[in-house]
Amino acid sequence: MPRLLALNNAVLFLCCSIYLGTGVSLIFFQFPVEPQLTPENYYLIFVDPVRRATEFFTSMTLVMLATGALMLATEWFSGLRWVPILVLGGLIASTLLTLYGIFPHNKALAAGIDDPRQLAETFAVWANLNRIRVSLWCVQWTAMMIYFYKLAIRARADR
Repeated sequence: MPRLLALNNAVLFLCCSIYLGTGVSLIFFQFPVEPQLTPENYYLIFVDPVRRATEFFTSMTLVMLATGALMLATEWFSGLRWVPILVLGGLIASTLLTLYGIFPHNKALAAGIDDPRQLAETFAVWANLNRIRVSLWCVQWTAMMIYFYKLAIRARADR
């Protein structure tokens, strides 16, 4: 495999790993705090970090689309074309979920919610949508891990 192609695929794996790490952080560190959020304290904890994450992940998603498309083109005739198909499929699904499911809740939270019950309901829906998104990120990461695992096995098979 040419070095630039290997680098392309490694960048795609890095991006999948960043998504996976973000998902792990959400589930294990941020979701448990959700019951303690109130109209008085949620804005500082939630709104600015989500805005920054949105900016970062928008750029990263574009990188993933480009590197995934290149990987798909170069793996099309190999037995591993299912990897970029899964990664791109998961990326597109998670992006659509974000745009049409999660962003409306982000906007409502950024606009300000004063009612504790409405805040709890909004966060509950937001967290459930994110659980779905994290599962898509897990599929993407697993596909890339299997890809590099198979390459490593092939490289060491003759030893």
